Amino acid sequence: MERLVERLEKAVERLETVCQGPGMCGEGSSKGVAQYVQAFDALLAGPVAEYIKISKEVGGDVQKHAEMVHAGLMSERALLVVASQHQQPAENAFSALLKPISEQIQVVQNFREKNRGSKLFNHLSAVSESIPALGWVAMAPKPGPYVKEMTDAAMFYTNRILKEYKDVDKKQVDWVKAYLSIWTELQAYIKEYHTTGLTWSKTGPVATEGAKAPSAAPAGAAPPPPGPPPPPAPMSSSTDDSASRSALFAQINRGEGITSGLRHVSDDMKTHKNPALKNQGGPIRSGPKPFTAPKPACNANPSQATSPKAPPLLELEGKKWRVENQENATNLVISDTELKQVAYVFKCTNSTLQIKGKINSIIIDNCKKLGLVFDDVVGIVEIINSRDVKVQVMGKVPTISINKTDGCHVYLSKSSLDCEIVSAKSSEMNVLIPTEGGDFTEFPVPEQFKTVWNGQKLVTTVTEIAG
Repeated sequence: MERLVERLEKAVERLETVCQGPGMCGEGSSKGVAQYVQAFDALLAGPVAEYIKISKEVGGDVQKHAEMVHAGLMSERALLVVASQHQQPAENAFSALLKPISEQIQVVQNFREKNRGSKLFNHLSAVSESIPALGWVAMAPKPGPYVKEMTDAAMFYTNRILKEYKDVDKKQVDWVKAYLSIWTELQAYIKEYHTTGLTWSKTGPVATEGAKAPSAAPAGAAPPPPGPPPPPAPMSSSTDDSASRSALFAQINRGEGITSGLRHVSDDMKTHKNPALKNQGGPIRSGPKPFTAPKPACNANPSQATSPKAPPLLELEGKKWRVENQENATNLVISDTELKQVAYVFKCTNSTLQIKGKINSIIIDNCKKLGLVFDDVVGIVEIINSRDVKVQVMGKVPTISINKTDGCHVYLSKSSLDCEIVSAKSSEMNVLIPTEGGDFTEFPVPEQFKTVWNGQKLVTTVTEIAG
């Protein structure tokens, strides 16, 4: 690992020596290298180098994650070199060229999932949520907005980092700024060189699956480390749209030649000049057919029409309790718990789960109409991409996170009234506080805010809506 870091640092130093600014490199390096590849090298030597430098100072999991991100960027650079020297390939060849980037995205995201107990989990999450931005090369016609959308996905976690370290550790704040600047600069780069999609060469051979960039990168950058077996490429669906659009634009760009294949209609064939044609047999169409709902196509293989449901699961895998695909199960119980264990509840519907004892953390993902009752959590309870979830705390929990969830009721105990509740992109949230009589008083979590400029900074306050 140390040797890889040294190689990356040397590569960055060479880039900084060669490149004088964005898109401007010395004549010795620009020879034979496309301008947009040089501009990408400048991005690597600027924001990316700063991010790697600060990540090394932070150390630990953040440093390892940064090396994986850099490997993904180098895979992307290799594709840019191929595009600058080849014409746009067929769909299947393009998917093969995208595979190294797809693999590295998966490596970055898997690292976060394997390190949920990390003290720097917010850093790992910010990177993991935004790293799909590397897939902009397969997005058309708006790759820039796609990168911005992925960047926005990281803001939930970067804001957490800023809140935690703002007045404690300036290095962490600098890390957030350096990381986000990569995607900001990438958006500007895309706007200048690849506005409607990856720019391919107009000359040269058509790119094939075996097309590769030169083995020695002009900037002396280290090659990315080998990744795990390739997962399904997440960008493949968008390449279908790209191919169809390209075919359409190719037809349009033919100009007047687009009508060359049309058949000439003489006057004796026109019904308004030859009424006798109207009286000939056959159906007469007066206009387009009215819209009718398409009938479902018959599938020769019923098993392919609908994928089979995954089996319900409740088991301990290592230190993770997996509760998955449960439906109408009202008596799910996890009792034999330990402090280092976590619980992951996924795709459960109309079910109730009770977790006894003290556990490290709980994650609820993609659940509907789920009831969760637990004793004590020493870390965090996360509710993600869910609907109609009820959570009751019997003991203590320091933090509850609600993200992309509609309908969430949190019942706090008297010993958990100091719990911090963080919400984003969610609605219909309510926190219920216990009373002396044993009942609960319900308080809605604000969803609407007002922001004004006070002359020096933005000031945001909660907007109270009268019912």
